[in-house]
Amino acid sequence: MLEDGSFVKGSGFGATKKISGEVVFNTGMVGYTEAITDPSYKGQILMQTYPLIGNYGVYEEHFESETPQIEGYIIRELCETPSHWSSQLTLGQWFEKSGVPGIQYVDTRMLTKKIRNQGTMLGILQVFKKGENPDLKDLIKEAKEIPDPNERNLVAEVSSKKVKKIDANGNFDVVLIDCGVKKSIIKNLVTRGLNVTLVPPKMTASEILALKPDGVVISSGPGNPKMCKNVIENVLQIAETNLPIFGICLGMQIITLSMGGDTYKLRFGHRGQNHPCIDLSTERCYITSQNHGYAVDANSLEKTDLYATFINANDKTIEGVAHKKKKIFGIQFHPEASPGPNDSDYMFDHFLEILSKYA
Repeated sequence: MLEDGSFVKGSGFGATKKISGEVVFNTGMVGYTEAITDPSYKGQILMQTYPLIGNYGVYEEHFESETPQIEGYIIRELCETPSHWSSQLTLGQWFEKSGVPGIQYVDTRMLTKKIRNQGTMLGILQVFKKGENPDLKDLIKEAKEIPDPNERNLVAEVSSKKVKKIDANGNFDVVLIDCGVKKSIIKNLVTRGLNVTLVPPKMTASEILALKPDGVVISSGPGNPKMCKNVIENVLQIAETNLPIFGICLGMQIITLSMGGDTYKLRFGHRGQNHPCIDLSTERCYITSQNHGYAVDANSLEKTDLYATFINANDKTIEGVAHKKKKIFGIQFHPEASPGPNDSDYMFDHFLEILSKYA
């Protein structure tokens, strides 16, 4: 049931419950396990445009966090007999175990076009027990009063509460500000020999600097970046020390806001594994994985010391920024995404090069 009163019926799977959230779509053909466990989907009902989901089952090694982060799931057809050596559970079994409701046998193409044309919408997903029937009048009324999850501090809901150290026996120590970090971000840093100290977003700039890091990474995460006021202020203070700073997705937006720039909500967001981004310094195009509903306002960069480094080839939105004077840069796409294209994982190497030169 969408906030405009329109609805679809299908066959439920997973948990029998009612949830609400922001309905978004992802165009990836694979990677449903990674998407479902990506903290950036907190507060959202995820719809896959690919028509068959679950055909290789669920494998815990593919998780980006410990549990599913989505509120609910919309697909065309669920594969209940997955075929893959690594499969531990079917998608339906996993959802039932994790308390996530899903719906299949719906026209996802129609729903995707509706959201694409009208913009992201709020909605309710309810899976009933056998024999129960929906009260459409009550659901229509309820759908018009759905609270917008983007008005909550979703980062606080998905981020770590304690400091955690991952020692790679390397030469450089980096602080990773957890705004809803994905396991693959940590993996990419550690495999490059970086000792990582994962810290919660509530940690102050002085506490972070007391760790004496060689550099700082700001992770990806969910929701409106303007809700991360303390992180924005902390990044501004850290930037004054001239430490290298690397922001990924939400991290880039936080860097922009800390430098005096602005962000805005996209009509329906970028979520998929095939978004072309152009490096403005070389005019080379990279195919990237993306998952964000907000973007940096290009005009707002004019009043800052930031400049655009990448743009999206489809809609010309900003996909990368860098500081004119300091060792600070960010990217809107996900170089760590797995599965997905590996075109942009060199951004981690770029950060390592900066550390090697200046730390």
